[in-house]
Amino acid sequence: MTFATAPGRLSAPPESGRQPRRPADAPPAGPPERPRRALLTHHAGRRVLPLAVAAVVLGTLGFLFPGAGSWPGALAVDLSDPLGRAGDWVVDHRDSHPLFLYFFGHVSNLVVVSVRAVYVLLLAAGWAGVTALAGLVAWRLAGVRLALTSMAAFAVCGLLGMWVPTMQTLALMVVAVAASVVVGGLLGLAAGLSPRTERALRPVLDTMQILPAFAYLLPMVLVFGIGVPAAVLATVVYAAPPMARLTALGLREADAGVLEAAASLGATGRQRLLSARLPLARRQILLGVNQAIMMGLSMAVIASVIGAAGLGDRVYQALASVDVGAALAAGIPIVLLAVVLDRMAGAAGIRLGATPPPVSERPFLRRVFAGWYGRLLCLLAAVAVAVAGRMAGTTQWPGSWTVSLADPVNRAVDWMTEHLYSGVPVIGGTADWAARFTGWVLDPMRTGLQAAPWWLLLMLVGAIGVLVGTWRTALTAVLALAAIGVLGVWEPALDTLSQVLAAVAVTLVLGFAISVGAARSARAERLLRPVLDICQTMPQFVYLIPVVALFGVGRAPAAAAAVVYALPAVVRITTQGLREVNPAALESARSLGATGGQQLRQVQLPLARPALLLAVNQAVVLVLAVVIIGGLVGGGALGYDVVLGLAQGDLATGLVAGAAIVCLGLLLDRITQPAKEA
Repeated sequence: MTFATAPGRLSAPPESGRQPRRPADAPPAGPPERPRRALLTHHAGRRVLPLAVAAVVLGTLGFLFPGAGSWPGALAVDLSDPLGRAGDWVVDHRDSHPLFLYFFGHVSNLVVVSVRAVYVLLLAAGWAGVTALAGLVAWRLAGVRLALTSMAAFAVCGLLGMWVPTMQTLALMVVAVAASVVVGGLLGLAAGLSPRTERALRPVLDTMQILPAFAYLLPMVLVFGIGVPAAVLATVVYAAPPMARLTALGLREADAGVLEAAASLGATGRQRLLSARLPLARRQILLGVNQAIMMGLSMAVIASVIGAAGLGDRVYQALASVDVGAALAAGIPIVLLAVVLDRMAGAAGIRLGATPPPVSERPFLRRVFAGWYGRLLCLLAAVAVAVAGRMAGTTQWPGSWTVSLADPVNRAVDWMTEHLYSGVPVIGGTADWAARFTGWVLDPMRTGLQAAPWWLLLMLVGAIGVLVGTWRTALTAVLALAAIGVLGVWEPALDTLSQVLAAVAVTLVLGFAISVGAARSARAERLLRPVLDICQTMPQFVYLIPVVALFGVGRAPAAAAAVVYALPAVVRITTQGLREVNPAALESARSLGATGGQQLRQVQLPLARPALLLAVNQAVVLVLAVVIIGGLVGGGALGYDVVLGLAQGDLATGLVAGAAIVCLGLLLDRITQPAKEA
């Protein structure tokens, strides 16, 4: 007879009054394990011990450098003078030093010539040629619906009087995305073929992907100055990491059986790469191209702050003067361009993965435009339309075909200011909401963080790092926060942190509530899908336009823009996680009589924990990106310092704020990164 002590384990029945007999060859029993060793070997001890050491160290520092909340001046380093001298040296030697003359100068000239060539080509094709080419490419990739959508999008750009700015943005995009695809593809190729290279590149790519877009502008301005080269190269650096990661992922996940078969046939390493690895990884590579396009467009718009002409410059100038109508007139083409490029790249990926039907079963036009000669026919047709347009003298969009959107939108904003900003019975107006959110949420959080002792905040960050990850996580987070204090921007950084925390909290509450409804209702998910698709393709800059129209300028509008920007990603990730819960677990809960709420709390949410934690991580990173950009609309703090440094040429202020943004992004990502990997 046996007794079960645990599932899958059996033990002998207990013998009363007898001690278990040791084998004769067993070593003699040693002394009891010491408490210190037990603490080190216990899982909880490994977490508590580093935290206790950190508490002792930080407590000692707090005793030596007392203060209510501000970072001690003795621990801060004033970098304004050395950075100012470095910036002055770069500016003084930009036209004489060999490094600038023979390297950076040639890179700058190549970028200017490339962008200029693409822009001249687009202008030479005229509005008819560009629209026809977009329609033909879209039709060949996905059919008539996408073709009509693409042609209508370019037509709307012309109707709004934004044809030339659209071509400027498109020219910058073509050059920047092409360069980012080449650079990212080469890095991904190296990482996919060499595990050592992949390990070396992983922390670099991790850091680059969590940095807000503004952090990329300052180094480029320092080296290349204000203008197109700095904008293009900042876009390349911003858009290359996703291309590199997805290329490496596709190469690593290539079917081992196919590679082994190619090797058994005597194929060399180069032949296996060209005939097996790259074809098997083409879906991931094309997804990387799609991500590079979308991130490149987002950065190209933001780069208007450093002199990139185009649609972003129109939005930036309009927001600077709080001209919502002009900002919306330039923002609509940005959204349309993003949607068209995203749909084209997605259709190309679907087409690569699908098996084409036999030629005999295709429609007549599909048979005519199939293969390489079909691509040639599309190009020739677009050229013919462009030539016809030039012969008709209509290369530029006719001025009589434009519609002014600024005046009616500004009148609508004026009406909203008079009737909706304040004085609305019961609910109050949008300005009242912004004031209450600022007074009840943002101000108390900022005051609390800035009043807390600096060493207490370091201890709190370290404790969170140990709880959610390892001691390395805690050490990285503490060092990142301490670096902010050393840079001398402790209070502006805590102001930014308060906005991020408040916006993340609102984003998670709204996102989880919407996701639960979408996960339970297929109809609600179908209605949300196109809205989420459009929102996720819109660049960050565009979100500032509606919040300025509704709430004016200030910290609350910046937080509102961050919430709207991060909400689609949270909803999509959470909904997918809830829908992928094992149906057997839900069926078991229902068979036991669990209600819908009990199923959600006790089954779906626990099983969807990895997706929920990933949503938290994405919310933090995306909110930080837009809160920084919110410095353009009165968000203040670090975002304002970056904008001020860029606008006034004060590189010391801008670079210090940019470095603090990097540290803050690293801090927030690291304390949620272990959760993301869970």
